[in-house]
This record gives sequence, C-alpha cells and structure tokens, in this order.
Amino acid sequence: MASVSSGPRTVEEIFKDYSSRRAGIIRALTYDVDEFYGLCDPEKENLCLYGHTNETWEVNLPAEEVPPELPEPALGINFARDGMNRRDWLSLIAVHSDCWLLSVAFYLGARLNRNERKRLFSMINELPTVFEVVTERKPVKDKPNADSGSKPRGSTKRSSDGQAKSNPRLADESFEEDEDEHSETLCGTCGGNYNADEFWIGCDICERWYHGKCVKITPAKAESIKQYKCPSCMKRGRQ
Repeated sequence: MASVSSGPRTVEEIFKDYSSRRAGIIRALTYDVDEFYGLCDPEKENLCLYGHTNETWEVNLPAEEVPPELPEPALGINFARDGMNRRDWLSLIAVHSDCWLLSVAFYLGARLNRNERKRLFSMINELPTVFEVVTERKPVKDKPNADSGSKPRGSTKRSSDGQAKSNPRLADESFEEDEDEHSETLCGTCGGNYNADEFWIGCDICERWYHGKCVKITPAKAESIKQYKCPSCMKRGRQ
C-alpha cells in the first residue's frame, strides 16, 4: 500500500514525492512490464498498482484501514487483464495511475496556498503523464520551439561516420540561452528534466532523448554505436 514517511509539505517535497512514485509506476508499465503483467492474475483478489517514494512499484491488495493514510489507486486492475488487448489494458492502468498520482500530490498539498498549489501543478505539468510515456505520445506544448530538432548541450549524437560527438552549434551558445532552450527537454524513460551535468543519448529513430543511466548506455559505449535505437524503438522493431 502507499505510505508517506516524513509527511512532505513544501511544494518541492511534494513534487519529489510525486516524481518518485511516478518513476516507479512508469518502470512497472515499461521496463518491468512482463513481471507486472504476470503479477496481475485475474484469479486473484482486487489488486492495485502502487508507486513508492524510493522509485519502486508494488502490486498489492488495497489498504485495510478506513480512511487510508493516502488516497488509494484504482482497485481491481487485474480483472480486465485477459479481457482486453494488452496495450489497451496498460494504457487504461496508466490513465488511472495518473489520476492517483495527482490525488496523492494534492492530498499532501491540501494546506498549500493558492500560489503554491498553482506552482505545484505547473511543475507536475512539465512532466509527461504516465499515459503519454506508456503510449509513447509526445505531450503537446503551448508554444512549440521553432527549432523542434534542437537537442541538449552535452548530449551525444552520432555522425555519419559513427563517431559520437556533441552538437557543436549548441556548444557555442551561451549557458543561459542553452539552459532556457532545453529546460523542457525530458528523458523518454523517467521523464526527468534536462541537466547539463548528466550524460544523455538521443534515439536516431524517434529522436527522443534519454539519460544514459536510464537506458544503460555509458559515454564509452556510445562511442561504438553507429545508430542508437531506444528500448521502445527496438521493441517495435521486433513486433
């Protein structure tokens, strides 16, 4: 069941709680999806998908105490598993998970003032929803960047000769312009924001960007990759 240990109360603490739970759920519905699928046996009792603050996930029975310590996620996610297309079933769980994550965040933020609630939602809204990640839909931005192909400074992209290199155009830009331009660049796996101090790698197929650590690619390994395919594109290629 979901729990809250230290009782986050500031906007930053609540957002961290939200982000960590979200990361756990995304892992369950993507990288650990086969394990998650197997745990959701329709023959079992009502099951729920929980995301925890240590970025792990759990399939378990709902909380017994009334009222529960935190809002509870959708009940009985296992019952529809075999009666729906697998992708549709995962998408449905993703939508319910987004609702649960928001309910927990605003439960924790009930004592925030109006401006703090607005800031919290703005921070949450900068991340793609679980549904968008699971269905691989790109979130629509209010003001799309004219240079839609721009990539983060310090990220890795392979040239025609297969060598990994950073984008020279972005490397020449000022730090302030670079940070502003890529502030909305999100990791396709965890949804984390761009950080110039971290190694990123771009997929040559879908052009999404990922933390190297999220897709288990090191800078040294990237040097030997002629064309990088992210896990999602590799999976689609096998279907």
